[in-house]
Amino acid sequence: MKIPLSKPYVTQEIKDAVLRVIDGGNFILGKESEAFEKEMAAHTGVKNCVLSANWTAAVYLLCLSLKKLGRLKEGDEVIMPSHTAFPSCEPFIHAGAAPKFVDVDETYTADPAAIERAITPKTVGILPVHIYGHPVDVDRIKAIAAAHKLWIIEDCAQAQGAKYKGTRVGSMTMAAGFSFFPSKNLTVFGDGGAMTTNDDELANLVRKLRNHGRRDKNTNDMIGFNLRFNEINAAVGRIQLRELDRLNDGRRKAVALYRQLLGDVKGVTLPPVRPDSEPVYHMFVIQVDNRDGLQKFLSEKGVNTGIHYPVAVHQQPAIQALYKDIPKLPVTERIVNRILSLPIYGEINAEQVTHVCNCIKEFLKA
Repeated sequence: MKIPLSKPYVTQEIKDAVLRVIDGGNFILGKESEAFEKEMAAHTGVKNCVLSANWTAAVYLLCLSLKKLGRLKEGDEVIMPSHTAFPSCEPFIHAGAAPKFVDVDETYTADPAAIERAITPKTVGILPVHIYGHPVDVDRIKAIAAAHKLWIIEDCAQAQGAKYKGTRVGSMTMAAGFSFFPSKNLTVFGDGGAMTTNDDELANLVRKLRNHGRRDKNTNDMIGFNLRFNEINAAVGRIQLRELDRLNDGRRKAVALYRQLLGDVKGVTLPPVRPDSEPVYHMFVIQVDNRDGLQKFLSEKGVNTGIHYPVAVHQQPAIQALYKDIPKLPVTERIVNRILSLPIYGEINAEQVTHVCNCIKEFLKA
């Protein structure tokens, strides 16, 4: 049995939508993109959604907008977890800010106590990451931010559709960034991203910057970029968005079976869930001692797995070359050697999940 780590949702309707855009002849920031922005804003529960070339581009343009508004400047610090995808830090560094890395708690999300300890006079913001599709402890982080007058940008790259106390991620803070990379819960069959916000001024600045600083076709208010979205991706994204909640339910059902079959298996640590959170399981990540051995064994059994991430961001050569006095992060540095991402996607079935679990039991028993 061959089981992929992830699998995008593909239907004939999606293929037909792509052909419809091709036949229409409009390929960049047209009616499909406009509709996708409105539909995603409504689904997320915000006033504004601005599409861009990818998550990194959307958040970079957001950082530049904050600089124009005097809310971010060279040398400012932004607190974020080190246990995340490397792109989480890139927009801030390119904008002249310095990431301040903190440790995570048992849910793999940023530890609020660690965030509070990391605040210095240079701190202006926090980037909490809803890693693996599990929401951060939003209330505690918002309370910390309010006490210290910090802004928050949610990293929702892996968490589209997740909820915290019944509210969608990406709607509870100043702004948020989303990714539509092919492995994500909502994909557009290529790179793509978006930012969401209730701040009209921020949204308008990002919208201009992504398209050469244009006010209209012939008037440029500022020096911008070509970081636009295309109509084929938007047409795909609109259908994916319509199916997102159903496919996320499929992920949760698969995780429920994983927990049932692995819950009593000695040597396997399953990820906890906060009572106030509704994760969407972009990844289902377990911990085992002999992670590399198990991964090799599963591969031989036809099961594709991943490691997200084997090298923490603060351990990356690019970061260590930029910054001195990077703190030790004991939880992060321990789990990167033990974590393993199991196959998960919206349409994975019980037979596939059972096969993965049986293989894990076979390896651990041996």
